[in-house]
Amino acid sequence: MGWAGLFWNVVIPARETNRFQRRCPHDFRLGKGKMAEDTLTTSGIGRHGATRLPSVDVDSYNIELKDDEGFLGDRASKGAFRKILDTLRKPLKKSGEDPLGSKSAEAIGKSALDEALVGDDIGAAALVHGAIEEFAQELAYVTQRFLKTKAWADTERIVIGGGFRESRVGELAIARADIILRAGDFEVDLVPIRFDPDDAGLIGCLHLAPSWIFEAHDSILAVDIGGTNIRCGVVETRWKKAPDLSKASVWKSELWRHADDEPTREGAVKRLVKMLKELIAAADTEGLKLAPFIGIACPGVINEDGSIEKGAQNLPGNWESSKFNLPASLVEAIPRIGDHDTAVLMHNDGVAQGLSEVPFMQDVDHWGVLTIGTGLGNARFTNRRKDKDKDKDKDKDKDKDKDGKDKDDKKEKKNKD
Repeated sequence: MGWAGLFWNVVIPARETNRFQRRCPHDFRLGKGKMAEDTLTTSGIGRHGATRLPSVDVDSYNIELKDDEGFLGDRASKGAFRKILDTLRKPLKKSGEDPLGSKSAEAIGKSALDEALVGDDIGAAALVHGAIEEFAQELAYVTQRFLKTKAWADTERIVIGGGFRESRVGELAIARADIILRAGDFEVDLVPIRFDPDDAGLIGCLHLAPSWIFEAHDSILAVDIGGTNIRCGVVETRWKKAPDLSKASVWKSELWRHADDEPTREGAVKRLVKMLKELIAAADTEGLKLAPFIGIACPGVINEDGSIEKGAQNLPGNWESSKFNLPASLVEAIPRIGDHDTAVLMHNDGVAQGLSEVPFMQDVDHWGVLTIGTGLGNARFTNRRKDKDKDKDKDKDKDKDKDGKDKDDKKEKKNKD
């Protein structure tokens, strides 16, 4: 059966569709009849922002916790660390003895801060270490608040992702926050995300798709949209080597720092489409078997029709408008990939980053992700495959009990005879 048949055997009633103005791009046939005229969709393989995915249940995401000072996430963001560092430097700036120079913390690169940690200038190292300690305290506090919510109850491990994690400064802050949590009797592990944060969101998009799409294709298109950058990539599944996708990797990617260009929303979508088309061409030249599937990681609360309810305020233009639908725009611009019709699935960017860790979280039941970037993304997961394995074990136990009972019955009958 071709892709069209596999996608479109799922007919979604009109009240459950994406309600796009554009009809399905091609005349698909279901058996002898045509697709229902009132069925409009960008994907017949799932819903955008779904809480039930192939490997996990998404218990919550994009929780916005507050205290008297405002949103808690603002206390553990990349900007929060820079603010802490600048505050520590203020007394030194007055006397002209700031070892980090005249640049603001925002203008100092991650590599420069990492070098300051191990450099000969003890003052500079002390400043950075001080900022790490204060930020770790904030991260630990915010994490505790998440753990006290009902949605995050019984969380056993938390993965820390986002751009802040890829520096030595970030790694130390995460390790210190983990120690603080343990000292406070919180039984949870805080660990850096395994993949490069730039790749994690793209790789996580693989886990949005049903596993059967990997049987005939070796790669997919993925998009990771952030408040500063938009990254697109071709992700190789390496499914034959590791069906759990633990060996997946980004074959090729393109990055656009949209925050520098300040485009309109329409301009951003146009640039995104251009990047995707270039990747499709590159994959074709390389001989990759690219699936007609685009996974999107995007900030905010994602509605099942592909619109964004809230949380997209850092993106160019109004992405929360009821008249805007990114999945529909991509299907409009890229209706086919190869010989098949394009399907698009979109989920929250924090969820997508977390999903890249699915293969490595099989030793726990409940786990979460916090992504430290422009803001603080968050998601909590419960593994599903483990439950299936438990059900199988129960069935085996039942079969054993049944076999044992049958043998006892036969033995009893023989003794009577």
